This record gives sequence, structure tokens and C-alpha cells, in this order.
Amino acid sequence: MQTIQISGIPADQLDALERFAATEAGPELRDVILSLQRCLRDGAELVILDEAAALTPNQAATRLGISRTYLYKLLDRGEIVSHHVGRDRRIRIRDIIFFETQRQRDRRELAERFATQQKTRTGAIDELADLL
Repeated sequence: MQTIQISGIPADQLDALERFAATEAGPELRDVILSLQRCLRDGAELVILDEAAALTPNQAATRLGISRTYLYKLLDRGEIVSHHVGRDRRIRIRDIIFFETQRQRDRRELAERFATQQKTRTGAIDELADLL
């Protein structure tokens, strides 16, 4: 893991980065550059992680924003892959990223399902109201 100091980047350079992303970069690179640019503007810390690196359960729980107890439940159910180093568990960063991606996808699908249900319910109410 490597932390990069970003506090001294002038606003005009960030503007130039945004213009480059909007005009020159392809869609995949544009998304990366714009995400990076937003983080830089917000003053977030930029950290480069090795995907193969492993975290302790405490570090993984902090990264995911969940309690260690809940993380252990996820590990025990196999929702997040872990391996043992002696008697201790380690979780690879790539497995945490996979879990986060899957969790975001599941949340998005659930939100879309609820939105569709609401549209269907509203349509049915309108049809019933027209019949009455």
C-alpha cells in the first residue's frame, strides 16, 4: 500500500485534467480520470493498493465500513473469501473489492426493483381510478 501526497495540486491543473477527460479520453479512462479528479478536489487521500495484498479482519471491516462481528459472519457464510495464516484470517483486497462490487450491484438491483414496483402500483391505481 502506498499513499501519495496530493494536497499541493493547484485548481487550474485539476481543471485541465477535467477538460482532458471530457475531450480526449475514451469512456473507460474518462471515468477513472473524473473519479480521480473528484477525489483530488475533495482532498481525499490517494492510496494505491496491491490487489494481491491481504488485510486483517479488523482492517477489512474498517475498509468496508462494517463491524468486525458482522465481517466474521460474512466470512463464516463464505460471502467474503478468506484464508488462514496460522490461526489468523487474512482477506485479499481483490476479494474485498469483489464483495463491494457485488454489494453495490445488489443494492442497485433492489432499488430498481422497488422503483418498478412503484411504477406498476401507480399504473394499477390509475387504471382502477379510470374504471370507477
